[in-house]
Amino acid sequence: MNEPLLRELVPAVIGVLVRRGADFAAAEDAVQEALVEAVRVWPDDMPQDPKGWLVTVAWRKFLDAARADTSRRHREVRVETEPLPGPGEAADDTLQLYFLCAHPSLTPASAVALTLRAVGGLTTRQIAQAYLVPEATMAQRISRAKRTVSDVRFNQRGDVATVLRVLYLVFNEGYSGDVDLAAEAIRLTRQLAAKTHHEEVAGLLALMLLHHARRAARTGPDGRLVPLAEQDRSLWDTRLIAEGVDVLQAALMRDRLGEFQAQAAVAALHADAQTAAETDWVQIVEWYDELVRLTDNPVARLNRAVAVGEADGPRAGLAALAELAPSLPRYTAAAAYLRERDGDPATAARLYAQAARAAPNLPERDHLTRQAARLNAQLRT
Repeated sequence: MNEPLLRELVPAVIGVLVRRGADFAAAEDAVQEALVEAVRVWPDDMPQDPKGWLVTVAWRKFLDAARADTSRRHREVRVETEPLPGPGEAADDTLQLYFLCAHPSLTPASAVALTLRAVGGLTTRQIAQAYLVPEATMAQRISRAKRTVSDVRFNQRGDVATVLRVLYLVFNEGYSGDVDLAAEAIRLTRQLAAKTHHEEVAGLLALMLLHHARRAARTGPDGRLVPLAEQDRSLWDTRLIAEGVDVLQAALMRDRLGEFQAQAAVAALHADAQTAAETDWVQIVEWYDELVRLTDNPVARLNRAVAVGEADGPRAGLAALAELAPSLPRYTAAAAYLRERDGDPATAARLYAQAARAAPNLPERDHLTRQAARLNAQLRT
């Protein structure tokens, strides 16, 4: 494949798309996707008119995005809302594209961001939220990644760890309800698990299955968010739970613990409890201790603080929370919950209202607003 020709054609193709009505950023994204497609197709079927081919493919990518930003995020093979159990089907090109975008010349963070944008279909805002950085910072990171890969060979695949990070973030975005990508992420992770015995691939698949098993119970008939403790556990998918536990146990037996296995172990403990009161919070804290040791992730520390509040009482949870930065997403919501459990409804109501204003999505904002209203109503009586 003629890579110098590809680089030479990029500005001209972007120019064609802009003249047809695309803004520059959208044109750049579309051409990036067309380049990935060219890397896949051209070695076996080099077009007679490379520029025309790129223009056609890039314009089609742009139109797909313009027609429906969320619908283009679904890959070529549509899946049902509930993924089927067992090994994944024969791999399609999507997983290969994930590996190609996770290029060795990029830092892991930049490779993940680029893949999420170019292949996963997430917006820059969604990726920035996942990384806990400003949108402008993430936009610059993605632009730098695009410039980097425009000058390197594409025949080197990225590593499994980077692809796992992308799949994890895609699943989280779909599971949050903003876009429906959860089942697609499970499908691709099944494919990856069928190709490798990597214990963290199995850990991620188990984590996805265990979380996805609760999906039907996460919202009420009116669309309201239902917290884990209040969910109707009869709606949980026991088939997915059983599969997730089996996959996790097989991974843990390899005695090479990773962050996805630790997260899956927490999810499995929640799934094992017949009622919220039966949840083994002591074990959950222990698994969060492992997760913090592995990652030192501030979100893991936040979740650990809430778990400590359940295992050892709200005062202990608040003490653990006080060690974290108040700017951390959902910090205020966690503080509100622990304050309420500690018998301080006035402070909890104020914090719930504050957390609602900073909520990342509408269902979460509505839930927190209702929590504040509930406590305020109690204080007035």
